[in-house]
Amino acid sequence: MNTRLGVLLPTNQSQWNDARRLVDFGVRAERLGFDSLWANDTLLGARIEPLAMLAALAPATERVTLGTAALLPAFRRPVTTAQELASIDHLSAGRLVVTVGAGFPGRSEVEYAVSEVPWQRRFGRLDDTVALWRALWSGERAFHGKVLRFDDLPESTPSFRPGGPPIWLGGASPSALERTGRLYDGWLPYPPDPADYRTGLEGVRRAAAAAGRPEEAVTPALFVTVLVIDDAERGEKELDAYCRATYGLPYETVRTIQVLVAGPAEQVTATLAGYVAAGAGHLVCRIAAPTLDAQFEQLELLAGIARP
Repeated sequence: MNTRLGVLLPTNQSQWNDARRLVDFGVRAERLGFDSLWANDTLLGARIEPLAMLAALAPATERVTLGTAALLPAFRRPVTTAQELASIDHLSAGRLVVTVGAGFPGRSEVEYAVSEVPWQRRFGRLDDTVALWRALWSGERAFHGKVLRFDDLPESTPSFRPGGPPIWLGGASPSALERTGRLYDGWLPYPPDPADYRTGLEGVRRAAAAAGRPEEAVTPALFVTVLVIDDAERGEKELDAYCRATYGLPYETVRTIQVLVAGPAEQVTATLAGYVAAGAGHLVCRIAAPTLDAQFEQLELLAGIARP
């Protein structure tokens, strides 16, 4: 299996100095040989809305996969979002991948509140939303899920690809593993240890088999925060500053929740190789750099590392 390497578009507030440079970032990543570009979603802090970002990148790029990592569908009207995603699928000629999530306890409740969506039953709502999108893209005119129900759906924009773009799930709880294997096309977690990734992927594949799906039905991916820097000790200080700015938490806490690595190119490569050995086939790298200029510099360094 050939390992695919992607990069998350910068999410820090320096993007507002000239947001159009984010398109330049994506174009540069494609020219450097990256396989995919990803946009993040949140209502906490100013950033370019991810679907708008991917729509801007679609005509500016030719080859790379364009994805969300991750989209939080609860913040949007589900029927309208189906049309938006189908439109991006057309604009990109079928290069869209949609990773979805339901948010994070202790962080996302306020986002649900301002979106006028109940926090309760969020996982059922998420699965229903994805099923509704697929129904709309296939031309169905009614949908009856556990949370969402529509007796009379309007004619909707069909997707570029029959059945719609692949839908991945972020998350590694036991229920997320089961739902990924049963319902989704890919898995994008960020476990702090390759052994956890291997165990989780085994759970996803067991659930897929129980649902009568082939193993290759679910793409195994990884979300990883990276910083290529010669001094590993200074790299950990940079990660601490990044975690505090992003989550309001120290690096020592965040590293117990998700995978982060800072150090020389060989160290970064070795860390990524550990996850590839555990089964990850598509690596989505978030660059832990504080400014847009630094993100561009890191993009060049990351492109030069040896692919696991």
